[in-house]
Amino acid sequence: MHDFLVKTFPRFLLFLAVLATLTAIGIIARAWTQEQAVAYVDERPETGLVRNTTAAWKNLNPDNFETQALQFYLNMNRQAIYEPVDPNGEPVEFRVALGETGRSISERLEEMGLIRDAGLFRLYLRLNNLEQKLEAGKFTLSPAMTVPEIAEALQQARREDILVRIPEGRRAEEIAQVLEDAGILDAAEFMAAVRAGDLNLLGLPDYPLLRDKPPGASFEGYLFPDTYRFPEDATPADVLRQMFDNLETKIEAKDRNAIAASGRSFFQVLILASIVEREAARDDERPLIASTYLNRLGPVCEKEVFGYLAADPTVQYAMGYDPEQDTWWPTVPNVEDYLKVNSPYNTYLYPGLPPGPISNPGLASIKAAIYPAQTTYCYFVATGDGGHVFSETGAEHELNVQSNQP
Repeated sequence: MHDFLVKTFPRFLLFLAVLATLTAIGIIARAWTQEQAVAYVDERPETGLVRNTTAAWKNLNPDNFETQALQFYLNMNRQAIYEPVDPNGEPVEFRVALGETGRSISERLEEMGLIRDAGLFRLYLRLNNLEQKLEAGKFTLSPAMTVPEIAEALQQARREDILVRIPEGRRAEEIAQVLEDAGILDAAEFMAAVRAGDLNLLGLPDYPLLRDKPPGASFEGYLFPDTYRFPEDATPADVLRQMFDNLETKIEAKDRNAIAASGRSFFQVLILASIVEREAARDDERPLIASTYLNRLGPVCEKEVFGYLAADPTVQYAMGYDPEQDTWWPTVPNVEDYLKVNSPYNTYLYPGLPPGPISNPGLASIKAAIYPAQTTYCYFVATGDGGHVFSETGAEHELNVQSNQP
C-alpha cells in the first residue's frame, strides 16, 4: 500500500496542477472575450448579430454556447458583413437550383464576387435560421449589396410567367410536352400527377365538376385548353389548379342544369365532347356530330350500328404513340385494321362510351355535348375540306363514302 501511494501521489498532484492551470486559463479567456465582445456591440436591430453582448456572455451556458460563439465571431467580422464587395458593382443574375444547399449557394456567391467569404455567409445564414428559407429561382444580386441584403434577397425569388397556349383536342401526353417545351415543368412529373387523378394528393381543393369523376380515373379531359400564364418553375399542382379553376368558370350554372336535366354526368359529357373535338373541324358541325353519336347510343339508329359509336379517334387513343408516324393519333389504311385493336376504348368492338375522355376538349365541343342538335342522323363521313356529310341510313352512308373517296 505504501509503495502504491509513493508511486501515484506525485501523478495526482500533477493532475491537480494541470486542472488548476486549465481552469485559470478558461477564466482569463472568458474575461478577455467578454471585454472584446463589449467593444463590438451591434447597434442594428434588423440583423441577427449580438445586440447586448455583456448580457449574452453573462447568460452563457452549454445550451446557447454555439449561438453566442457565432454572434461573437460575426461581430468580429462586421466589416465583411456590412461593407459590400464593390459599392459600384453592377447587378447580375443569380440562379438557385431546386434543392441546392446553402454551402453550394455560398460558394457560388463568393466565386461570382458577390460576397467576400462563403464560410462567413453560411454562418450568417445559420445564426439567423435562414438556410431553410432560401428559395429556388432567379435573383438579381450585386456586389454593391451587403451580406444581410443578399440573404434577404435570396428569400424572394423572381418569378417570370410564361405565356403558353394549350390547344384543343390534345391528349394529356401532348399537353405535358407543350408545357415542358415552354420551360414550365417536367413532362413526366406532370403526367404522373395527371394519371394519379387525386386532388388530395396534390393539395388541391374540391371542384364540383370533378366530383363525378370515377375513383382512380385520371385527369384526362379536364385539362381545359386555353392560353395561360404559368411561372417557369410551376409545379403540376400549380398548372392543374389554373386549368380546373378555368373549367369551373367556363361551365355556367345553366350548363350544369342542362347536364342534370339530360340525366348524364359531367364525366359522360366530357367523354362525348372529347370525341367530338377530335372529329370536328367546324364549330357549326360540333352539335351535329354530338347528336349523331348520341343517336347511335339510343334507339334512333338501325340495329346494325345501335349501341356502337364506331369512332376512329377512340381507337387511335387506344393505339397510343406511333414512332413511325411520329404521332399520338396514328391512322390505318382500312377501317378493318381498327378491329384488330383490342381495348375498351375501341368503340368498334365495345358498345357505349369509352371508359374515359380521349382528349381535352375546348368549350365549343363541351357545349355541343351539352346541347346537341336534334337530328336523326346515324352516320357521317368527312368530305376532305374539313366538313362532313350526314345521313340516316347505312345505304345513304355508303353512297356518301363512295362519293367522298379521295
